[in-house]
Amino acid sequence: MNLIVEIDSGSGFCFGVTTAIKKAEEQLASSGSLYCLGDIVHNGIEVERLHEKGLVTINHDDLQRLHSAKVLLRAHGEPPETYDCARRNNIEIIDATCPVVLRLQRRIKSQYENNPDAQIVIFGKNGHAEVMGLVGQTNHHAIVIESFDEATRLDFTRDIYLYSQTTKSLDEYHRIIDYIRSHISSDAHFQSFDTICRQVASRMPAIAAFAQRHDVILFVSGRKSSNGRVLYGECRRVNARSHLVEGPDEIRPEWFADASTVGICGATSTPKWLMEQCKERIESLF
Repeated sequence: MNLIVEIDSGSGFCFGVTTAIKKAEEQLASSGSLYCLGDIVHNGIEVERLHEKGLVTINHDDLQRLHSAKVLLRAHGEPPETYDCARRNNIEIIDATCPVVLRLQRRIKSQYENNPDAQIVIFGKNGHAEVMGLVGQTNHHAIVIESFDEATRLDFTRDIYLYSQTTKSLDEYHRIIDYIRSHISSDAHFQSFDTICRQVASRMPAIAAFAQRHDVILFVSGRKSSNGRVLYGECRRVNARSHLVEGPDEIRPEWFADASTVGICGATSTPKWLMEQCKERIESLF
């Protein structure tokens, strides 16, 4: 069996994740150890690679107890109380918040301060690190909606300012905008803001075209990756023979029966070296 295996050139770390990992590696090279608040990236295999170099993942409770140390803030961003805690505990922050997320945080904070009585609505995943950082800009008054259906339960008699987590689906966001626009009271003000990362949004059509070109798709991603779920869903939509794996050990030979070509792609949190390992695994099977 002669399989052609292609890795999608557009897949892999986005700018924000690349910068965060570079900052971590620079610190680890000079000091040998570093704390990171939360998983640096939603990919367990990459987290383990950096752990072996000395990166220690901590949570917010650990941060409260930590004093006089260096802590990396990952690309997802953090709420204001994280910075307050760092100042109290003499913690040096190495801030790797993605510039796109940072701009969004500032916009939401400014909007909340200008009109605290309005509904600030964030289209995103409850509990996601980026969303928690965004909600924190409003003293936790922002409303988080995870889907189009939840938008129907907003109060359309009050002002609504709508933002999106940077890695959400552009199509669903536009559906929500259209729905609110058609239901908002004439006495209320509605404004939406284009806050989806274009580097991420552009991957949707690109990954769909890539998935259509191949008999079988191997989508490599951590299962905790929000962006990974969106992009994998797009692969599945255009190619039913799409399979999600976290690493090469999960690859099953029967997936490739009667296939001539295999495409390997991944999330913005998927390292290129991991996709290369998956390619090598497939080639070793056939």
